[in-house]
Amino acid sequence: MSALQIAQDAANINPGLAAIGYGLAAIGPGIGVGLIFSSVISGTARQPEARGVLLGLAWTTFAIVEVLALIGFVVYFIATAG
Repeated sequence: MSALQIAQDAANINPGLAAIGYGLAAIGPGIGVGLIFSSVISGTARQPEARGVLLGLAWTTFAIVEVLALIGFVVYFIATAG
Protein backbone atom coordinates (compact mmCIF):
# COMPACT_ATOMS: atom_id res chain seq x y z
CA MET A 1 0.00 0.00 0.00
CA SER A 2 1.49 3.35 -1.03
CA ALA A 3 1.81 6.39 1.20
CA LEU A 4 -0.61 8.27 -1.05
CA GLN A 5 -3.26 5.60 -0.59
CA ILE A 6 -2.78 5.65 3.18
CA ALA A 7 -3.10 9.45 3.22
CA GLN A 8 -6.26 9.30 1.09
CA ASP A 9 -7.82 6.69 3.34
CA ALA A 10 -6.97 8.69 6.48
CA ALA A 11 -8.21 11.97 5.02
CA ASN A 12 -11.60 10.86 3.75
CA ILE A 13 -13.25 14.23 4.39
CA ASN A 14 -15.66 16.53 2.62
CA PRO A 15 -13.94 18.66 -0.10
CA GLY A 16 -15.62 21.79 1.27
CA LEU A 17 -14.16 21.10 4.70
CA ALA A 18 -10.74 20.58 3.10
CA ALA A 19 -11.04 23.97 1.37
CA ILE A 20 -11.85 25.68 4.66
CA GLY A 21 -8.87 23.94 6.25
CA TYR A 22 -6.56 25.14 3.50
CA GLY A 23 -7.88 28.68 3.85
CA LEU A 24 -7.14 28.59 7.56
CA ALA A 25 -3.68 27.11 6.89
CA ALA A 26 -2.90 29.97 4.48
CA ILE A 27 -3.33 32.54 7.26
CA GLY A 28 -0.03 31.56 8.90
CA PRO A 29 2.20 32.12 5.87
CA GLY A 30 0.35 35.37 5.13
CA ILE A 31 1.11 36.70 8.60
CA GLY A 32 4.68 35.45 8.32
CA VAL A 33 5.33 37.29 5.06
CA GLY A 34 3.93 40.48 6.54
CA LEU A 35 6.19 40.19 9.58
CA ILE A 36 9.25 39.47 7.44
CA PHE A 37 8.91 42.54 5.27
CA SER A 38 7.81 44.82 8.12
CA SER A 39 11.04 43.85 9.89
CA VAL A 40 13.04 44.66 6.74
CA ILE A 41 11.41 48.09 6.53
CA SER A 42 12.07 48.72 10.21
CA GLY A 43 15.68 47.54 9.98
CA THR A 44 16.33 49.61 6.86
CA ALA A 45 14.92 52.69 8.56
CA ARG A 46 17.25 52.17 11.52
CA GLN A 47 20.36 51.24 9.54
CA PRO A 48 20.12 52.11 5.83
CA GLU A 49 23.53 50.67 4.94
CA ALA A 50 22.32 47.17 5.90
CA ARG A 51 19.55 47.23 3.26
CA GLY A 52 21.21 44.69 0.95
CA VAL A 53 21.83 42.14 3.68
CA LEU A 54 18.33 42.54 5.06
CA LEU A 55 16.70 42.10 1.66
CA GLY A 56 18.74 38.97 0.98
CA LEU A 57 17.63 37.46 4.25
CA ALA A 58 14.05 38.58 3.62
CA TRP A 59 13.80 36.84 0.25
CA THR A 60 15.31 33.65 1.68
CA THR A 61 12.90 33.52 4.60
CA PHE A 62 10.02 34.53 2.31
CA ALA A 63 10.69 31.44 0.19
CA ILE A 64 10.79 29.21 3.26
CA VAL A 65 7.50 30.60 4.59
CA GLU A 66 5.81 30.23 1.20
CA VAL A 67 6.76 26.55 1.14
CA LEU A 68 4.39 26.14 4.09
CA ALA A 69 1.53 27.47 1.96
CA LEU A 70 2.47 25.12 -0.88
CA ILE A 71 2.55 22.14 1.49
CA GLY A 72 -0.95 23.09 2.66
CA PHE A 73 -2.06 23.25 -0.98
CA VAL A 74 -0.71 19.74 -1.64
CA VAL A 75 -2.40 18.40 1.50
CA TYR A 76 -5.66 19.95 0.30
CA PHE A 77 -5.45 18.04 -2.99
CA ILE A 78 -4.55 14.82 -1.19
CA ALA A 79 -7.57 15.27 1.09
CA THR A 80 -9.97 15.93 -1.78
CA ALA A 81 -8.68 13.19 -4.11
CA GLY A 82 -10.67 10.16 -3.48
